[in-house]
Amino acid sequence: MSEIEDYEHAYSEANFWQKLKRFAKAAGKEVVEKALLLYYAGQEEDAPAWAKATIVASLGYFIAPLDAIVDLTPAIGYADDLGVLALALAAVATYINDDVRDKAARKITHWFGSEEPTDTALNETSPDADNSGGEAGKEAS
Repeated sequence: MSEIEDYEHAYSEANFWQKLKRFAKAAGKEVVEKALLLYYAGQEEDAPAWAKATIVASLGYFIAPLDAIVDLTPAIGYADDLGVLALALAAVATYINDDVRDKAARKITHWFGSEEPTDTALNETSPDADNSGGEAGKEAS
Protein backbone atom coordinates (compact mmCIF):
# COMPACT_ATOMS: atom_id res chain seq x y z
CA MET A 1 0.00 0.00 0.00
CA SER A 2 1.37 3.44 -0.93
CA GLU A 3 1.70 6.33 1.49
CA ILE A 4 -1.08 8.19 -0.34
CA GLU A 5 -3.42 5.24 0.17
CA ASP A 6 -2.42 5.17 3.86
CA TYR A 7 -3.48 8.81 4.19
CA GLU A 8 -6.69 8.20 2.26
CA HIS A 9 -7.50 5.40 4.73
CA ALA A 10 -6.78 7.74 7.67
CA TYR A 11 -9.49 10.11 6.45
CA SER A 12 -13.06 9.95 7.63
CA GLU A 13 -15.48 12.75 8.31
CA ALA A 14 -15.60 11.80 12.01
CA ASN A 15 -11.79 11.72 12.26
CA PHE A 16 -11.55 15.09 10.54
CA TRP A 17 -13.90 16.83 13.00
CA GLN A 18 -12.30 15.05 15.95
CA LYS A 19 -8.83 16.25 14.89
CA LEU A 20 -10.09 19.83 14.52
CA LYS A 21 -11.85 19.66 17.88
CA ARG A 22 -8.77 18.44 19.70
CA PHE A 23 -6.01 20.35 17.91
CA ALA A 24 -7.44 23.56 16.41
CA LYS A 25 -5.68 25.74 18.96
CA ALA A 26 -2.34 24.01 18.46
CA ALA A 27 -2.65 23.88 14.66
CA GLY A 28 -3.65 27.52 14.38
CA LYS A 29 -6.05 29.48 12.24
CA GLU A 30 -4.12 29.15 8.96
CA VAL A 31 -3.96 25.34 9.09
CA VAL A 32 -7.58 25.02 10.20
CA GLU A 33 -8.76 27.40 7.49
CA LYS A 34 -7.01 25.43 4.75
CA ALA A 35 -8.37 22.16 6.14
CA LEU A 36 -11.90 23.57 6.18
CA LEU A 37 -11.63 24.92 2.63
CA LEU A 38 -10.57 21.48 1.46
CA TYR A 39 -13.24 19.72 3.48
CA TYR A 40 -16.05 21.87 2.09
CA ALA A 41 -14.62 21.71 -1.47
CA GLY A 42 -14.70 17.93 -1.18
CA GLN A 43 -18.42 18.12 -0.45
CA GLU A 44 -19.10 19.91 -3.76
CA GLU A 45 -20.94 17.73 -6.27
CA ASP A 46 -19.13 19.23 -9.26
CA ALA A 47 -15.65 18.37 -7.93
CA PRO A 48 -14.23 15.52 -10.05
CA ALA A 49 -12.91 12.28 -8.57
CA TRP A 50 -9.25 13.32 -8.90
CA ALA A 51 -9.91 16.52 -6.91
CA LYS A 52 -11.81 14.62 -4.21
CA ALA A 53 -8.97 12.06 -4.03
CA THR A 54 -6.45 14.89 -3.61
CA ILE A 55 -8.59 16.40 -0.87
CA VAL A 56 -9.07 13.09 0.95
CA ALA A 57 -5.35 12.29 0.81
CA SER A 58 -4.33 15.73 2.11
CA LEU A 59 -6.93 15.69 4.90
CA GLY A 60 -5.83 12.14 5.73
CA TYR A 61 -2.27 13.43 6.09
CA PHE A 62 -3.56 16.16 8.41
CA ILE A 63 -5.44 13.56 10.48
CA ALA A 64 -2.69 10.92 10.56
CA PRO A 65 -0.98 10.81 13.95
CA LEU A 66 2.47 10.21 12.46
CA ASP A 67 3.72 12.41 9.68
CA ALA A 68 6.95 14.09 8.58
CA ILE A 69 7.03 16.41 11.60
CA VAL A 70 5.25 15.16 14.69
CA ASP A 71 2.26 17.45 15.37
CA LEU A 72 3.09 17.62 19.08
CA THR A 73 6.40 19.36 18.35
CA PRO A 74 6.02 22.93 19.67
CA ALA A 75 5.91 25.71 17.08
CA ILE A 76 6.76 23.60 14.00
CA GLY A 77 4.59 20.50 14.42
CA TYR A 78 2.00 21.59 11.88
CA ALA A 79 4.40 23.10 9.32
CA ASP A 80 4.32 19.97 7.17
CA ASP A 81 0.53 19.76 7.43
CA LEU A 82 0.28 23.38 6.30
CA GLY A 83 2.49 22.62 3.31
CA VAL A 84 0.47 19.58 2.27
CA LEU A 85 -2.83 21.43 2.70
CA ALA A 86 -1.54 24.45 0.73
CA LEU A 87 -0.38 22.23 -2.14
CA ALA A 88 -3.74 20.44 -2.21
CA LEU A 89 -5.55 23.80 -2.23
CA ALA A 90 -3.47 24.95 -5.18
CA ALA A 91 -4.30 21.74 -7.03
CA VAL A 92 -8.05 22.00 -6.48
CA ALA A 93 -8.38 25.80 -6.46
CA THR A 94 -10.96 25.71 -9.26
CA TYR A 95 -13.38 23.98 -6.88
CA ILE A 96 -12.99 26.52 -4.06
CA ASN A 97 -16.09 28.54 -4.89
CA ASP A 98 -17.84 31.30 -2.92
CA ASP A 99 -20.07 28.80 -1.09
CA VAL A 100 -17.01 26.83 0.07
CA ARG A 101 -15.26 30.05 1.17
CA ASP A 102 -18.37 31.22 3.04
CA LYS A 103 -18.78 27.93 4.93
CA ALA A 104 -15.11 27.90 5.92
CA ALA A 105 -15.18 31.59 6.90
CA ARG A 106 -18.22 31.10 9.12
CA LYS A 107 -16.59 28.19 10.91
CA ILE A 108 -13.30 30.10 11.31
CA THR A 109 -15.16 33.13 12.69
CA HIS A 110 -17.07 30.87 15.04
CA TRP A 111 -13.90 29.21 16.35
CA PHE A 112 -11.35 32.01 16.02
CA GLY A 113 -13.62 35.04 16.52
CA SER A 114 -11.33 35.92 19.38
CA GLU A 115 -7.60 35.21 19.28
CA GLU A 116 -8.13 31.60 20.37
CA PRO A 117 -11.05 29.25 19.69
CA THR A 118 -13.39 28.91 22.61
CA ASP A 119 -13.76 25.58 24.38
CA THR A 120 -17.49 25.72 23.61
CA ALA A 121 -16.86 26.16 19.89
CA LEU A 122 -14.35 23.33 19.79
CA ASN A 123 -16.78 21.00 21.56
CA GLU A 124 -19.12 21.34 18.59
CA THR A 125 -17.85 18.68 16.21
CA SER A 126 -20.72 18.69 13.76
CA PRO A 127 -19.87 20.61 10.58
CA ASP A 128 -23.16 22.48 10.85
CA ALA A 129 -23.02 23.23 14.56
CA ASP A 130 -23.19 26.92 13.65
CA ASN A 131 -25.51 26.27 10.68
CA SER A 132 -22.58 26.52 8.24
CA GLY A 133 -22.35 22.86 7.32
CA GLY A 134 -24.97 22.66 4.61
CA GLU A 135 -25.18 19.21 3.08
CA ALA A 136 -22.10 18.03 4.98
CA GLY A 137 -23.91 18.68 8.23
CA LYS A 138 -26.80 16.53 7.17
CA GLU A 139 -24.45 13.62 6.46
CA ALA A 140 -22.70 13.93 9.83
CA SER A 141 -25.97 14.02 11.79
